[in-house]
Amino acid sequence: DVHSIDFINCIIRLTGKGSKERIVPLGEYCIYYLKLYLDKRSLMLKKVHTDALFLNNHGKRMTRQGLYKMIGQIAKKQGISIEITPHVLRHSFATHLIECGADIRSVQELLGHESLTATSIYTHVTNDRLKEVYFKCHPRAKK
Repeated sequence: DVHSIDFINCIIRLTGKGSKERIVPLGEYCIYYLKLYLDKRSLMLKKVHTDALFLNNHGKRMTRQGLYKMIGQIAKKQGISIEITPHVLRHSFATHLIECGADIRSVQELLGHESLTATSIYTHVTNDRLKEVYFKCHPRAKK
């Protein structure tokens, strides 16, 4: 919902599986484009009032299926042949964070995992990347 966004502190409150609430930080680009979207959205709505943040082309709350369909269409236009699922997006998000130096505990919190074990699946990607770089770059590395 629109009221879930805190533009001053650059965070959003989300409700996930099991009605668990978590707070997710928003970057400056995200804040900028959310404000831009909300300005255009208010023009689309005219006199209709809704708390929903993202709307479909009928002015109703966007469903997860509608978002999934949109992402699929965008991926196809961009020549991406694999199916982009919410899981693929979460996996990419977590993998990029860890590859860029985020600690696993922070990634656990951002993904909303109860157990660190659930988050640790993303560390193998980093280990694979380390091995790849080592074997490629170290002069005495043996494959």
